Amino acid sequence: MNTAWDHILDKDETILWQGRPDGALRFRLKNVGMFIFGLFFAGFALFWMVMASQAGGFFWMFGLIHFSVGIGVSFGSLFYDVYRRRHTWYTLTDRRAFIATDMVHKGRQLKSYPITKDMMLKFQPGPLPSIHFAQEVRRSNNGSRPVDIGFDWIADGDEVIAMIRQIQRDAP
Repeated sequence: MNTAWDHILDKDETILWQGRPDGALRFRLKNVGMFIFGLFFAGFALFWMVMASQAGGFFWMFGLIHFSVGIGVSFGSLFYDVYRRRHTWYTLTDRRAFIATDMVHKGRQLKSYPITKDMMLKFQPGPLPSIHFAQEVRRSNNGSRPVDIGFDWIADGDEVIAMIRQIQRDAP
């Protein structure tokens, strides 16, 4: 057994698979929507700065914060997901699924999800399948919403889902 896992795994727990999500830039509908919104926001701020600069003085500089936020929303919506996936690792044992992340703003995190007979299991097939086995409720400005948790965009998803289903069948 890998000594890095000695203090994490149970005595007779075995690692079956380890992998990472695909780190490529992907365009999804929600990302494109936020990208366009951010561009409109930045464009309006730019228009406002140009108009305010015609009055003279430095009042136009107050628009820089709004312009920066618009650009951040635009490009952050595309690249944050890439950053998150490139700093994520997955491990499947004969009892649990682990998701490890190492991000600058959150630090290192390791979350463990026990595999049971009655756990939620969703498989999204495709060239890079996703397997979801848990949900978290995340808060936002508009309330809260459930978010599926699992192994996203993995190359060998068909084999991993078969392993998880076998673990579920063998679970007490």
